[in-house]
Amino acid sequence: MMKYILLLAFINLIACSNSPRYRTGSAKSVASKSLAPLKTKSKVKHRKMMKGVSSFYADDFHGKLTANGEIYDMYGLTAAHKTLPLNTIVRVTNLSNNKSLILRINDRGPYVKGRILDCSYGAAKKLDFIAQGTTDVKVEVIEWGDNKYMKHKK
Repeated sequence: MMKYILLLAFINLIACSNSPRYRTGSAKSVASKSLAPLKTKSKVKHRKMMKGVSSFYADDFHGKLTANGEIYDMYGLTAAHKTLPLNTIVRVTNLSNNKSLILRINDRGPYVKGRILDCSYGAAKKLDFIAQGTTDVKVEVIEWGDNKYMKHKK
């Protein structure tokens, strides 16, 4: 009788697990394939230097999660870009006053046509375009990002 109970428990355990035929690899390799950028593709797809209009974002997003999973700090030195890999390091130069700053891309945006970058409030303050709201910038890639999403433990 004990054999049958153990056999039923074993069959029940097997029935509750994933079927091997649906796995394409380990969970780690599947996650890394879907989240990791294609490094050769990102270098080809993105130019190392871009010019365009930058804006900034502040209060409405302060304390909320960014696209890479970290909490947005409006006083930090970060920026949002539509397509650059997350965690890319860029030098941003305000073309109207020649002030420049090194920022990390940690979010997606801007979602306004004609803009290439959304700086944090802190970055916009150091680049000196808070009063204007937008400015022409030059964005130079210093180091390509890993496109990793940060997971927070609660």
